[in-house]
Amino acid sequence: MTALASTAQVGRDVLLLGAATSDQTPQRACPPEVLARHQDILSIPAPAEGWSGAPQAVDVFGVLTGEVRISHGDRVICGNMHDARTRDSRFRAGVGMVVVPKAGEREPIVVSWATPLKPRWIPTVRLGAPSPVQQNDTARLLVRAACIAVAIALALSALMGFATARDRTFLYYVSICLVFVLWQAVLGGLSGYPEPWLPVHDRASWWLVGLTAMVLALLLPVLWRLNGGARLWPGSRNGQRVVLWALIGAGLCVPWLGVTGLVRMAAALELVFILGCIACLGVGLWALFKRDGYALTGLLALAPWWILILADAAQAQWLTSYRIEALQLSATWFLMMAAYALNLRLGRLRQQRDEMRQLADTDALTGLPNRRHGLHLLARHLERAGAEQQPLAIGFLDIDLFKDINDRFGHDVGDQVLVAVARGLRGAVRVQDDVIRMGGEEFLVLLPGASHGAALARLENARLQMASVAAPLGIAGLNVTVSIGLAALRPGRDDLAGLLRRADHAMYRAKRAGRDQVCDGEQPLTADDPLIA
Repeated sequence: MTALASTAQVGRDVLLLGAATSDQTPQRACPPEVLARHQDILSIPAPAEGWSGAPQAVDVFGVLTGEVRISHGDRVICGNMHDARTRDSRFRAGVGMVVVPKAGEREPIVVSWATPLKPRWIPTVRLGAPSPVQQNDTARLLVRAACIAVAIALALSALMGFATARDRTFLYYVSICLVFVLWQAVLGGLSGYPEPWLPVHDRASWWLVGLTAMVLALLLPVLWRLNGGARLWPGSRNGQRVVLWALIGAGLCVPWLGVTGLVRMAAALELVFILGCIACLGVGLWALFKRDGYALTGLLALAPWWILILADAAQAQWLTSYRIEALQLSATWFLMMAAYALNLRLGRLRQQRDEMRQLADTDALTGLPNRRHGLHLLARHLERAGAEQQPLAIGFLDIDLFKDINDRFGHDVGDQVLVAVARGLRGAVRVQDDVIRMGGEEFLVLLPGASHGAALARLENARLQMASVAAPLGIAGLNVTVSIGLAALRPGRDDLAGLLRRADHAMYRAKRAGRDQVCDGEQPLTADDPLIA
């Protein structure tokens, strides 16, 4: 402490939470009925020269059900993977204890547990200095918690996808994620951390087998679809439903099974899983051979499960040591691949929606916006012009004597003329201007931001270009001219219907005045005007 140091004041310089306690580190001896079920006992002997006197940490992983008992001399603890309150808080992923044998002492450390449900699902016991053992324990907890967090995040993302697309497939994916969350929580012991939030108690084996059946009921049909089974054999959907409901039914029956039935159910589920993976691998490779690119996603989703199957068959030590983490990471990878496929589906749905919208908004012959969409565009321009105090003008265009063109040259030529006029109008206006086919031989040109004079000049230029659209068609005697009516927005006086009506009237004035001209609807009518005569 230097002379400048001062006493920190609680509430101003530091926040102090909690209070002193007289509670001891939780240590609980196993009840007699628990010890009666401990058929497996491991005695860890002291080194040949006896214990060194340094602290020894013992951490037990992979005991999926029941209590774990660790003892050294008079010190005994009993911990449950599914109730963190029964365990030493220094060990979060396993049941552990730190002992300090006297130097030279030869008393062994004894660990006991109930016989595992499946022969190869044996516990892992780690012995060593407290720091590295606890670090390994913490790393395991982080992996287990992270996998569950990813599943929850993917479920929330799918909910947002459902809100966007209204596709029930997203809700199906959410249900998959939630079942996987529960399964991983029981598998990794997080159902009891920091306090039990699932009523597992001493029925962890039943919970694990039941949830495994539910997981397989969702996992196998999804893997089948991802690998292209439903695309290659559409009739297989009925078989998928049979598998799904059979596994769900098996999972619901688990709570009423005895220990023997539970062991058989676990073995049957393992066999179903392996057979399902074989079927999915076969169909995925066949789909890939058939150049189904989507099957690659399914094969990637299947890859970690096959790694586990082969490692289990080879009795790989790394799998025995990190089985829970390997299962959770494989499940997380599967959920991510399924989410990727779901996003591809969402992209296809959006593309289909955009294509349908394009078809609904576009004139099939000319490719221009149709009347319905054109009126929507005009309403939007009107709103923007009013809000930004910008000018707006429109031109209503009609092909002169179009009925005579159809009668003389045929409707095929008439269609060619419509396409040529549409192409010519597009080339005659600015990029931001809109050209709309209103129906028949009538077109509407929107000129947002154009003043009255600029709009008149632009429409006159468009009229002049129409005279040349017939030449590329190579039809002798075909001449194309247009009559155009101009109307400019009068702020506060025009609505959509009024603006269109004035442009339409101006177009008819142009026709009655001799056709092939632009009539300015802003000019007042005179006694000589053809509309009055």
